Amino acid sequence: MMERVAHRGYSAVAPENTLPAFAAAIRGGATFVEFDVRTTADGIPVVIHDRTLDRTTTGTGDVGEQSFSAVASVDAGSWFSPAYAGVRVPTLAETLDLVGPSGVQLLMEIKRPATLEQVKTIVDVVADRGLAARTIAQSFDPSVVEFVRQVAPSMRRGLLRLRFDPAALELAQSLGVVCLNPSTADVLSDSTLVGAIAGAGMTVMPWTANDMTEWPALAAAGVTGLITDHVGELSGWDGAR
Repeated sequence: MMERVAHRGYSAVAPENTLPAFAAAIRGGATFVEFDVRTTADGIPVVIHDRTLDRTTTGTGDVGEQSFSAVASVDAGSWFSPAYAGVRVPTLAETLDLVGPSGVQLLMEIKRPATLEQVKTIVDVVADRGLAARTIAQSFDPSVVEFVRQVAPSMRRGLLRLRFDPAALELAQSLGVVCLNPSTADVLSDSTLVGAIAGAGMTVMPWTANDMTEWPALAAAGVTGLITDHVGELSGWDGAR
């Protein structure tokens, strides 16, 4: 069985990075819930992918330049379906309070830009809920991963790569990460990639595995798990193998 990672929750059936998507992921058999964290202008960690509110809410503008009350006032569900009208951008605390009791692991991407102080606030919210041991904090930004090491040395760390390159393994090792997560395209185009990462002592959960016809080849490559919008379907497929 592989790790079944719900990308922004079960985002094929509910609006991404919302409490309904996370609840659906748990029901759908996720072993990890993946989500993105940004910090509002007044220092509140919230769960949203984009730098701006525009794509997934009724609001507009940079999340980092908005007060929490402004972010909390927008609708984060109606863009996906009228059935989700009124769904809000959750705080990190609300997300953890929902997912925590399920026992599912947490793959938390800290979005850039993020300062050392912001990263400390984020990991403190996780630790305060007793969820540090179940959390991997990952980022595309090596400086953010290093900030996690500085403020929470015992929290597991991960590095994401847009395009895999020979320097990625050395960088990941220098950061002390437990997982190095490339794109599915890179895994499928280089038959030696997963073995090289695994040989360096790291797990591999590529993003974003939404083409179900690619799942057999990715599994055959030896990945630890898959990050996908379709976690319910992945759970069924993985269980039937």
